[in-house]
Amino acid sequence: MITASDLSVAVGPALFEVVVPGKGDSEVRDVFLADPQEPATGQPGDLVLGLGLRDAEDAVELVERCAAGNASGVVLRTALAHEPSVVASAERWAVTLVALQPSVTWAHVVWLLRGVLDRAAAPDSPAAGDAGVHQELFALADAAAAIVDAPVTIEDNQSRVLAYSSGQDFTDPTRVSTIVGRRVPAEVIAHFRARGIFRRLARSSEPFLVPDGPNGIRPRLVVPVRAGGEWLGSIWAVVDGPVSEAVTAELSNAASVLALHLLRLRAQADVARRSAIDRLRTILRQFSPDNPVDVRLPRQPWRVVALGSPDGYDVPQQLDLWESTGRRHGWSEPQLADLDGTVLAVVTDLDGPGSWNWLQKLVIEQSPGTYAAAGGPARGPADLPSSRAEAVELLGLVRRGVAPGPALRVEEAWHVLTVHRAVTSLDTTKMDGPLATLLRHDIEHDTGYVETLQAWLNYPGQPQRAARELHLHTNTLRHRMKRIGEIAHLDLSDPGQRLALQLQIAAVRTEH
Repeated sequence: MITASDLSVAVGPALFEVVVPGKGDSEVRDVFLADPQEPATGQPGDLVLGLGLRDAEDAVELVERCAAGNASGVVLRTALAHEPSVVASAERWAVTLVALQPSVTWAHVVWLLRGVLDRAAAPDSPAAGDAGVHQELFALADAAAAIVDAPVTIEDNQSRVLAYSSGQDFTDPTRVSTIVGRRVPAEVIAHFRARGIFRRLARSSEPFLVPDGPNGIRPRLVVPVRAGGEWLGSIWAVVDGPVSEAVTAELSNAASVLALHLLRLRAQADVARRSAIDRLRTILRQFSPDNPVDVRLPRQPWRVVALGSPDGYDVPQQLDLWESTGRRHGWSEPQLADLDGTVLAVVTDLDGPGSWNWLQKLVIEQSPGTYAAAGGPARGPADLPSSRAEAVELLGLVRRGVAPGPALRVEEAWHVLTVHRAVTSLDTTKMDGPLATLLRHDIEHDTGYVETLQAWLNYPGQPQRAARELHLHTNTLRHRMKRIGEIAHLDLSDPGQRLALQLQIAAVRTEH
């Protein structure tokens, strides 16, 4: 499912801004072009585009009609969307109101949104997905090459090659390596960064010439691709030298068209990611054989891992952080989702990137405050919810220092979990028996008999070690234990009493 707010986030601030989030934020399934002269406003599931509205009065009327028709949201030009009367109407009727930047035509908006919605409806279908956009990018690369009469590549803002023109045989070794590897080689990126190329790309909209460089790097004409001030990517043409102003002007026009394609590609990727997260979240919450969910998982057996990040990151930021970290270290398809405020991963018990062994090493190498707690093995989808519950429970204990971290499996912490579950089931407000007597004595007489008893129980048959723990002489410890027996009437030879006392002490200590 994709909502109007999801679409706005996916497309980005270069085009859209959510002015009023609306109530419930219902699913968007199609785009409807509203005519101010017609009463129709589409149907539930439609995102309504307000074309040809004359003033705020028309916009308010459209918002009211959309509310009556249960439309999923309304898109208006920025000036109208920020009119106080329009905002008030959207808030009153709880309609999602989105502002469209003035530099984009409605035709482009329809093309962009319908492509994204098609991708959301069929996330695994290349025909409806980004394959069409990639084909168009290659056509744009050929068109740009014809303008400048030189081979061209189109790259995103991470120096990944999205498309390239024909005629690359007449370039240089760096360009060939770039196309073969689908990204600019690291040493070439370092060279361009040292010359301030990427800083200029991030700040400027004007085409510029990059001189030749070492190892046979030929000059390049670079055209930044931007939308609404946001840097999306660039066009790189291998040229022999400076080109005319007419050529750079035509390339700049091509860049404005390319910006919409890059926005659509990014939005489709974001929608596909959100859809994958939502499907994984569903199967981690509760598996139902009657309603199977299509989730792409690694090879079995699996286990669910609860992930912790340093303080200061909210859940979406944690999700992004773990995804980027995983990809940077070779995990090509991270299976990540957030559920009830915790970031979760599904890993394999086999070796390699995306396995528990690999993730454990990665966490240990990361900065302090990074944790990973793995639930038990899952032999099938039905086992994933229980593995997830174990992982979340264990992560809480690792964070509190009750279980050793930073990376731990339930198999290595079964005893900690067993004690924790037993302790948390005890109601200390209704505690009775010998420990309650000792607690009252400690409060009334300022003694430390509960602490003494805890040390004795922690080191059975080792009075010297228990005494060292309490910084006491062994004889003093023996005297105290005799006094404890007199006050609380204990039989420490009974293993059941010893176990019960240890659990009760742990419950009391946990509360404090």
